[in-house]
Amino acid sequence: MAISSSKCKSSYHVRSISLPSRSHPTTLRIIDLINKLQSSWDTASTLSSGLVYAGLSGLEGVYVCTDDLLNMRSTQQTLSRSQQEGFIDELLDGSIQLLDICDYTRQTLLHLKEQVGALRSALRRRNGELGIETGVAEYANFRKRMKKDAKRLMAALRKMATRFEDCQLGNEDHHLSSMMRVVRDANLLSTSIFQSLLSFLAMPVSRPNRQISRWSIVSKLVHPKGAISFDQEADVNELERVDCSLTTMIKNISREGIDGEKLQVTQCKLEGLEIGIGRIEDALEGLYRCLIRTRASLLFGPMDIGKCRDPPLEEGRCLV
Repeated sequence: MAISSSKCKSSYHVRSISLPSRSHPTTLRIIDLINKLQSSWDTASTLSSGLVYAGLSGLEGVYVCTDDLLNMRSTQQTLSRSQQEGFIDELLDGSIQLLDICDYTRQTLLHLKEQVGALRSALRRRNGELGIETGVAEYANFRKRMKKDAKRLMAALRKMATRFEDCQLGNEDHHLSSMMRVVRDANLLSTSIFQSLLSFLAMPVSRPNRQISRWSIVSKLVHPKGAISFDQEADVNELERVDCSLTTMIKNISREGIDGEKLQVTQCKLEGLEIGIGRIEDALEGLYRCLIRTRASLLFGPMDIGKCRDPPLEEGRCLV
């Protein structure tokens, strides 16, 4: 299948990584998870809510393992003796930025779900063309604001990825350098997946179609080459499917009035989008908690060495 134009994924690519076989088993697990997640990410054809959900869920698994690694006694003892304060500070700065972006996307998805719910209510009530026009216009305006904010954060993520790539890894201790490398690569993968999530939220908005002047604010959802046809929907995501359905419904209203069948089709597309948003919200919530734990392990771990232990392989939380 050809790659869809809706696959606006990050241009950053996390290199496949490997470490010597003497590395700790948990470190090797993290490497395997990162490589598998990157591989599945590269082969996807469409940036759908399902793909974003899978990426965020996989990333949560990476950070669960990373937290296990950071809280091992051997890791904390090594960190307490380390001369790599600058690198660790860079990881801490990056972690707070990732938390901020994660929190922003959670709030944005909440507002998007509210807009979708309001639009579904407007279509259900069928309070004439004016009521539908108002509901769709509010949704379209929100999408424009969301796109602007998402693009700003994508630029910040690209800068963050560059800083992570430029970080110099020391060679003072094999365990330490291996740990820092996998934490850095987990953060790099995070910037890539968050850029993809923001790309999903920033679907293209084009100029209005002057042939439908009454609905000009709504017709900004139409793609430059026209609306997506229904036989193309296998290659587009949920936001674009809603756009396609809204465009068809709007054109029909402008010519023939309200069509119950087209309203129902649009409702189904909105319901699918709402379900997709909910799944991404759930994945973000789990990832947010993992990011907080990882930051706490980097920030406070060396102070609590007595509480740390190196668990037997079968007892670790990190399972592949």
